[in-house]
Amino acid sequence: MSLGKEGEELAVRFLKKKGYRVIEKNYRTPFGEIDIIAKDKDAIVFIEVKTREGTDFGQPFEAVNIHKRQKIAKVALSYLKRFKEEPRCRFDVVSILYKGKNAEIELLKDAFEV
Repeated sequence: MSLGKEGEELAVRFLKKKGYRVIEKNYRTPFGEIDIIAKDKDAIVFIEVKTREGTDFGQPFEAVNIHKRQKIAKVALSYLKRFKEEPRCRFDVVSILYKGKNAEIELLKDAFEV
């Protein structure tokens, strides 16, 4: 299993323990992909997962730059068009940093706005 897929599976387990209900994984459109779409209380949450084995290129969450945020926003808008009403939504990032075999997981709620 690739590091990215392993990180996404770890993130799903982590989010479920936090009370999130996963709706979709790897939701794809012509605009791009969102790693996880979940419900957290009354909000639909679009979640990007970033997994790294070191910090040579910064913390994992730092890879969610403006370009990536714009892509995620387009995919989220496409997803939301499936609903008649406009649900409350937000954008979270799960940052996973492996140190040897141990993973440090950080959840950044409301990581960015669009």
